[in-house]
Amino acid sequence: MNAPPRHWSSHLPFYYGWLIVAVAFVTMAIAVTARTVFSLLLPPLIGEFGWDRGLAAGAFSFGFLFSAVISPMVGRLMDSRGPRVVIESGVGLMSLGMLLAPMIEKPWHLYATLGVLVGGGANLMTYTVHSLFLPSWFVRRRGLAMSIAFAGAGAGAIVLLPWLQTIIIRDGWRASCSVMGLLVLGVIGPLTLLVRRRPEDLGLLPDGAARSAAAASARKASNIVDAAWAAIEWTLARAMRTGRFWWLVLAYFCLVYAWYAVQVHQTKYLIELGFTPLVAAWSLGLVSAVAIPGQIGLGALSDRVGREWVWTIACLGFLICYAALIALEHAPSNALLYVMVVSQGLLGYAAVAVMGPIAAEIFDGPHFGAVFGTLTVALIGGGAAGPWVTGVIHDLTGSYRLAFVLAIACCGVSAAAIWMAAPRKVRRVPGGMRATASAA
Repeated sequence: MNAPPRHWSSHLPFYYGWLIVAVAFVTMAIAVTARTVFSLLLPPLIGEFGWDRGLAAGAFSFGFLFSAVISPMVGRLMDSRGPRVVIESGVGLMSLGMLLAPMIEKPWHLYATLGVLVGGGANLMTYTVHSLFLPSWFVRRRGLAMSIAFAGAGAGAIVLLPWLQTIIIRDGWRASCSVMGLLVLGVIGPLTLLVRRRPEDLGLLPDGAARSAAAASARKASNIVDAAWAAIEWTLARAMRTGRFWWLVLAYFCLVYAWYAVQVHQTKYLIELGFTPLVAAWSLGLVSAVAIPGQIGLGALSDRVGREWVWTIACLGFLICYAALIALEHAPSNALLYVMVVSQGLLGYAAVAVMGPIAAEIFDGPHFGAVFGTLTVALIGGGAAGPWVTGVIHDLTGSYRLAFVLAIACCGVSAAAIWMAAPRKVRRVPGGMRATASAA
């Protein structure tokens, strides 16, 4: 009997998982930028239509709320149909929203296009979805692989955000929306055809290990600390009855609240402080630029010291960022601007490198998509609440100061909650496995 034909990936000189990471890098670069550009669109939208800041920023939050509603279904769809169906659905939603955005004339048009369609599409293509299947491709280098993939968001911001700001200044905000819609459709759509859910689908093993080597490695060192916990088949219902699940909910909500509150409002805030629109756009892009080495370096570090430490560093980064923003109000300077940018990007954005691994190391199993999809409601809820609450507080008080203090408190709560969830007490990171083996 003839052996079945081997997949073309078997002829590659490198592990196919790294191609998956490369596709994720490009997808993140375009899709995250398509959502982040809302910060650049906010000033001209307010200027043209005269809407209140809370009303306009609410469209971004409304898109997150829509994403929160569909997130559990996205997780189940990933479990049943895989990433290609999910991501291509996101391509359709986001490109449609961007291409329809130039027709905006009323607030509900803004909410439907840049809110629901773009926000929902981003949920199907960015951090959440990639956190569902990328961990399956890597074990030893999970943090590193995730951080490289998510660093695409920074690369996209470096290349695309200044370019889009130039288009906004030269041709108007409507032209920039059309450009992004075509970019999503023409680049992410075809690349997604290369994606697979797990290495076993191609007859491979995680990290590209040989079967005999993988078996020997499994015998020599296990990353499991709590064998009873790891042996449970974690359905969504079982997970929700644990304290760890709800500590993750709190940690995710609070950190993403702080993340998107500053991301949406910092451009308008900096312009009001006297910085030019181009400098404000440049600073938003630079945040993502410095995030690249931060995500990769701290993601790799998490494989050695543990996910909790890197999450705590990320929370500290956002805390410093908000302190710098408050100080900028009293003494605007390039030095404080650099502190805000570096702390937010280099440290804060590293959280995405460990967000998926933290949940996977606690609730790994055949129903992980449903579990993480539901946890994503907390992520998206924080992303929705942050910009909206911040805008409302500004409208009521005439200042961002109270909103920024609230975000600082969220950073502290998030750091504490992740230590309570304690993924290190379920599975060791690879560095912990080597340390245990050496001690033995």
